[in-house]
Amino acid sequence: MLAVTGICLASTPAAFADPAMSTRLTDAGKSASSASGGADFGLSASTECVFGGDVIKSTPWSLQRILLDQLWEQAKGKGVTVAVIDTGVDNRNTQLRSAVAGGESYVGGSATQDIEGHGTRVAGIIAARPIKGTGFVGIAPEAKILSYRYTGGEGEEGQGDSGTMSRAIKDAVAKGAEIINISSDTANKKDNEGLRLAVADAVSKGALIIAAAGNDGADGKSAKTYPASYDGVLAVAASDRNDERAFFSQAGDFVDVAAPGVGMVSTVPGGGQCTADGTSFAAPYVAGVAALLKEKHPEWKASQIATRIKETAQRPGREPNRFIGWGVVDPVAALSEESTPGTSPKPDPPVVAGSGGVVPMAVTMGESEAERERRVAIYVLGTGLALALVVAGSGVAVRDWRSKRVGRAGRVGRTGQSG
Repeated sequence: MLAVTGICLASTPAAFADPAMSTRLTDAGKSASSASGGADFGLSASTECVFGGDVIKSTPWSLQRILLDQLWEQAKGKGVTVAVIDTGVDNRNTQLRSAVAGGESYVGGSATQDIEGHGTRVAGIIAARPIKGTGFVGIAPEAKILSYRYTGGEGEEGQGDSGTMSRAIKDAVAKGAEIINISSDTANKKDNEGLRLAVADAVSKGALIIAAAGNDGADGKSAKTYPASYDGVLAVAASDRNDERAFFSQAGDFVDVAAPGVGMVSTVPGGGQCTADGTSFAAPYVAGVAALLKEKHPEWKASQIATRIKETAQRPGREPNRFIGWGVVDPVAALSEESTPGTSPKPDPPVVAGSGGVVPMAVTMGESEAERERRVAIYVLGTGLALALVVAGSGVAVRDWRSKRVGRAGRVGRTGQSG
């Protein structure tokens, strides 16, 4: 059983009516815990979202934190294919019409049908094209999307399971997807052998799998989720406007990075946009950055792209923590760093006093050595100037005295000659 990890602030069809059944998925509009009777972190019954509705005019905060012009000077995702393994991607939305390049459905219908709206949101955050009248656009607006609809179909057979997800992963790799986004986790945080093997095979073939960490973290306790915890997968937590962990985001040592996951504007089926919360929408934010890096550095391995994203993330300490991993992703920093990354991140070097050529200024209680040297120099200069003035004045006085003596002597001599 798999659970779609997204908290949609919207009304979505109740396709998953029986969450107790082991082969079904929970509602894409709720967290896994809400579907099983736990806390409900979303507003699943609200009418804020209308599929085929209007666009949101303003620029979302998740994009305001990026200098998009500076970012897109380096790459826009052109030539990069991202697989979205989800509930389908509705290409009737204007912003996704030219982005969707194919895919497959394993639960009936087509890959471009999305009853829940979850996959369409995920795809929009990655590659929505710019249109007039809205500030929302995908992180990689020239990337291509392959839609693999592994869940969200009609009837009981349309709920999907680890088998349909595993098939989607294999097919995405076979179709040449360099990046695979999975915004789902297994119910009850259960490991699954078939899914584990499918992920391992994809990683061995060079695909970068990016997965949501899950939304059951309100208690702050650590727990592994799958497929995010599998080796080689880039696990993404959700961050808020303060670059801190969103309260619902699952904590754990497996978390690699965090990305905006609160108030996430994105595309919905039929057209228009809506807002949603969840690690489901943090993962595609990172997938978009990965697409940009892949365009700029096509020769890099998946592990190098993941390393660059981790090492350039904004974090409060030298090393990762269990809440936001290596930190909140910084798209511009990731694209601007020109060095070649390794295949695993390294902690920031410790800050040592006096390192980096900076010498701490000594604290003095009174006159410093430099001040004393300046004072002595002033004294010497002043004394020299005074002596010069004295010598000059003495010379003038002696000259005047001599002139006066000579004058008196001359007058006496002349007087004597005439008498």
